[in-house]
Amino acid sequence: MLLLILMAASLGAEQPVPLGLDIYMPAPDNNQPTREKVVLGRRLFFDRGLSLDRSLSCATCHDPKRAFTDGRTVSVGVYGRRGSRNAPSLINRGYGETHFWDGRAPALEKQVLEPILSSLELALTPAKLEERTRLSPAEVANALASYVRSIRSGNSAYDRYLYGDHGALNKQRRRGLALFRGKAGCSLCHTGPNLSDERFHNTGVAWREGALLDSGRFRVTGSTLDRGSFKTPTLREVARTASLVSSRWWIITTREAVPTPDSIPRFGRFA
Repeated sequence: MLLLILMAASLGAEQPVPLGLDIYMPAPDNNQPTREKVVLGRRLFFDRGLSLDRSLSCATCHDPKRAFTDGRTVSVGVYGRRGSRNAPSLINRGYGETHFWDGRAPALEKQVLEPILSSLELALTPAKLEERTRLSPAEVANALASYVRSIRSGNSAYDRYLYGDHGALNKQRRRGLALFRGKAGCSLCHTGPNLSDERFHNTGVAWREGALLDSGRFRVTGSTLDRGSFKTPTLREVARTASLVSSRWWIITTREAVPTPDSIPRFGRFA
């Protein structure tokens, strides 16, 4: 499925909104988008100087050619340090309510800084970040968040079909859409303009042979109801990503993403 990606080529408030997406994209009052911030954010995004050994950039794990993912089971930071999950796509993240697979970042301005400061990822300190960029961490965060808000994907055949172009989907795809909306139940979670409800669900991906391998959203909320729950991934550009969600123990591919009733753990059983 070929989708239209609009990035910093059309900048800031001047950027047109692709068909199918909301016209309004929220941004903090103290970080409204401007051309200058998006340009700066794009430069920082591809700057390897933001990593301790100058070998990696944000784009290493969020490659535009892979729908801003890296195609790995788990992401690899400086000096070969391995994380525990794969890199989520940045497509349309400006519409997101929370960020990361477990939703621990309430705003993009917080999300974009964490990988830079994580010892498992780019591994800079706030002081080193300021030294290399000659910007405060807050200024770096505002610029990167502004750039991420410019990464949008829409105007797909699916969008054109919804907006009245009934020839946009062939017969097989229309049958798939009917299944998606009906018996398969996909649209219960993959809904709205970004095909994600932005909520957290336990679909069984973190469980193996009755053992919970990643507690997911539970790390953030402490609620037993969130054990093994992860954010619903967007389906925008999903054909160009290697997986939907993974950890060092598992990888869920697009083909494997639909769970069966028997594959979903019951909370009482594993609590």
